[in-house]
Amino acid sequence: MSQLGTAIVENVVLSYGPSEFLTRLSDPFWFQALGCTMGMDWHSSGITTAVMGALKRGLNPRFSGLGFAICGGRGRHSVRTPDELRAFSGRTGLDGDELARTSRLTARVDNNAIADGFQLYLHSFVIHKSGEWSVVQQGMNPASHLARRYHWHCASVRDFVSDPHTAIVGQPQGTILNLVDARADRAQQALLAIAKEPVESSLQDARKLTMPSHHDVRAADVDLKRLGAVLAVAHEQELRDFASLLLVEGLGPRTLQSLALIAEVVHGAPSRFSDPARFSFAHGGKDGHPFPVPLKTYDESLAVLRRALDAAKLGHSEKVEGFRRLDRLTRAVEEDRQPLADFSAAITHERNISASLGGRTVFDDVRRSKSKRADPQLSLFQNER
Repeated sequence: MSQLGTAIVENVVLSYGPSEFLTRLSDPFWFQALGCTMGMDWHSSGITTAVMGALKRGLNPRFSGLGFAICGGRGRHSVRTPDELRAFSGRTGLDGDELARTSRLTARVDNNAIADGFQLYLHSFVIHKSGEWSVVQQGMNPASHLARRYHWHCASVRDFVSDPHTAIVGQPQGTILNLVDARADRAQQALLAIAKEPVESSLQDARKLTMPSHHDVRAADVDLKRLGAVLAVAHEQELRDFASLLLVEGLGPRTLQSLALIAEVVHGAPSRFSDPARFSFAHGGKDGHPFPVPLKTYDESLAVLRRALDAAKLGHSEKVEGFRRLDRLTRAVEEDRQPLADFSAAITHERNISASLGGRTVFDDVRRSKSKRADPQLSLFQNER
């Protein structure tokens, strides 16, 4: 996940610049689609921790080339954010104390100024050497065990106490006391003056990203016309040959399917991510939904991405540009032919070929561990080795 996520980010930065990555990171739909493409459970709150952890491991060592640092993280890692930001400022000449103050402000706003019953347990501060930053943090409701994610981008913050977020996403939990809503100015003044009770107001809900409670991916969770275009490009002979030519690679249909979805994550407009579950058709999900992660396809997708990036660094951009053309081809097929995916058939096909592609889930490790414990001779043999 770390390698694939890093390669996708590098493609975004190479194609659109570092600011665009921070902008996309603050879009909850793109974030969810990215996590699905990386093989994380499409509906899970754990997608936030997994994606940010994977990107931190992948991007921080590449600071000299990309200029990004991801500070903080989950639990005890979050309290290290100020020190990590000050260390970052020492390498870039930015004001470390000001960055640390900004980090604390974003956390305090989401933990204290928004009374929604969610307590923060993850705080990730993503910053570029230019000083531009984005924040992704997540809170947990101890009663319902549901999560809520908060997205920030410095370009959208005009005032920390007046609609500073790009998005807040999670299941509706009734009336919320939001003291950083732009309409809460009177409540803010009242609190400052300790004169009267604050006024209740609701969170903005222009675009709602709500993950259902069911684990399986269902047809209703996916735009079948968009998925149909991806499957057509990957599996219909004429389209497949042309798509493979765009990437200057001789690729099989299953890898093309993954790369078409990766190309959309890199080049797609915000409106393309309204059904993030569709992106789980790139590399499945570690919980087995909609199908086990096909490790051979995952590795091949990553290899194609890495070869394209390495070639671009040497001045050969045709492979990177191929991803842009692949995204355009898929959208053209969607608009001209408007193919509808046979959802059940697509799932059945993926599960039938799973074993041949090295399909795995987290449950395979659990079963293997139980099998080893149940066989004392096997355990003895391993100890001797």
